[in-house]
Amino acid sequence: MPKPVDEDISAFDETKLESDKRLVMREFAQKLRRNVGKIPFADDVTASFYCAVDGKSPAFVKAVLFGALAYFIMPADVIPDFLAGVGFTDDASVLMAAMATVKKYVNEEHREKARVFLDKEPASAE
Repeated sequence: MPKPVDEDISAFDETKLESDKRLVMREFAQKLRRNVGKIPFADDVTASFYCAVDGKSPAFVKAVLFGALAYFIMPADVIPDFLAGVGFTDDASVLMAAMATVKKYVNEEHREKARVFLDKEPASAE
């Protein structure tokens, strides 16, 4: 029986998707906690995480979001995160592009879970 269209990830590298997913599941919360006071898009990145792990999200949405979230986590990217003022601009660009691509799937439930998570985090975490 063929997979439903929204579960077809043939356009994506399944090995990369699984690698991105493992990285995100292992390191996302820690990276976010270390930087929550430094990134103005913490609510969007956290809502994206909740959308990516939502069992109801289609496979292509998970592939797009896990890829973007993995880029956010990786310390070696186009603009190193430690550069004050500009370190997260490339991360924000990648995440905003990913979210624009799948925006209809990032719903109020994901945003509410993000708010609850972020409300528990101190604004000056480091």
